[in-house]
Amino acid sequence: MALIVQKYGGTSVADPDRMRAVADHIAFTRSHGDDVVVVVSAMGKSTDNLIKLANEVSDRKPGREMDMLLTTGERISMSLLCMALADRDVDAVSFTGSQVGIITDTAHGKAKILEVRGDRVREALADGKVCVVAGFQGVSTAKEITTLGRGGSDTTAVALAAALGADACEIYTDVTGVFSADPRIVPQAHKLTHINFDEMLEMAGAGSKVLALRSVEFARNHHVPLHVRSSFTWEPGTWVTSEEPSMEDPIISGVVTDASEAKVTVLGVPDRPGVSAALFEPLAAANVNVDMIVQNTSTAGTTDISFTVPLADMAVAEGIVADVAGSIEAAGVSHDNDIAKVSLVGAGMKTSPGIAAKMFRVLADEGVNIQMISTSTIRISVVVASSDLERAARVLHTAFGLDSGQAYSAPLPERR
Repeated sequence: MALIVQKYGGTSVADPDRMRAVADHIAFTRSHGDDVVVVVSAMGKSTDNLIKLANEVSDRKPGREMDMLLTTGERISMSLLCMALADRDVDAVSFTGSQVGIITDTAHGKAKILEVRGDRVREALADGKVCVVAGFQGVSTAKEITTLGRGGSDTTAVALAAALGADACEIYTDVTGVFSADPRIVPQAHKLTHINFDEMLEMAGAGSKVLALRSVEFARNHHVPLHVRSSFTWEPGTWVTSEEPSMEDPIISGVVTDASEAKVTVLGVPDRPGVSAALFEPLAAANVNVDMIVQNTSTAGTTDISFTVPLADMAVAEGIVADVAGSIEAAGVSHDNDIAKVSLVGAGMKTSPGIAAKMFRVLADEGVNIQMISTSTIRISVVVASSDLERAARVLHTAFGLDSGQAYSAPLPERR
């Protein structure tokens, strides 16, 4: 008998029909004798609707109260799913994040998990029950309700799997696995049967929305195998493990696209020690995640510094950067929201020279201008105009031999 943690995203529990389908899936798993812990997201667009409601009510929206509001979405899902399971004679019990002992730091909206106690889950499993846990939330060391940020339900599931010593963590979503590119942008994308943690980390960090970055980090650090699959079908998905790629695997595993960032450029920055720290320390203190950074060569004692931040953080970043630019006597600040990031990810890059050169040549031949470049041992990312995103992704996918030969078509939901 195995212990399986299953996470179902918002589209998987979007309406009563989908909720009943998920209950069927859980009952089927349970009928094989496995212990099951389920983590659920809010139904459909519930979280977005709650944020919209908060925006209509208030301009300030204190972080504590936003977390109190947003955690209601997952609590609705967990309760309804337990009701659906009761109709299938499956003994299930629901828990909030705080009830299962998910302890976080005090950063409202972006809390990090410090500890998972899980005593009540273990007791319920010992009694033969299916445990349904509200994702995306916990309780802080200051005894306040907190949320884990976008993708927090993935992180909840992996953290529970690690704490409970689960045999696997299944992440159910609206796609059938991890693809070589976003099929909505690159129709020739194909599903990967396996990918290792390092590659998945780079994909998530580069903007892939299939798995949250923190959940992959948690899985790698605690050796939790992940199985990414669709809740709409019963076909196998993509396994994410620590297994290294074989010599026969392609050099590039995927092309990742991200249109959720903006570029900030601080012009005429004095070229002296401490200036970069003065710029980026306040951004870090405000929990603004800075991604790519490029600094030009100093000319006449000044330089330009460009960096990218999430569009969602731009309002906060703009105020901070304007203050810092004034204090360091920079020449000015410019912003560009019409950018996108395109990345190549593949473990084969470690031993295959010339990948960057080929990428740049393919984009140049397509007339795509590169604004910024960032690399790691297994990733190359470039910033381009948002209008060039789809074209760049498709030509790179073709150039590196990733095309499947047929346009991807999402399978229709099936019921067992």
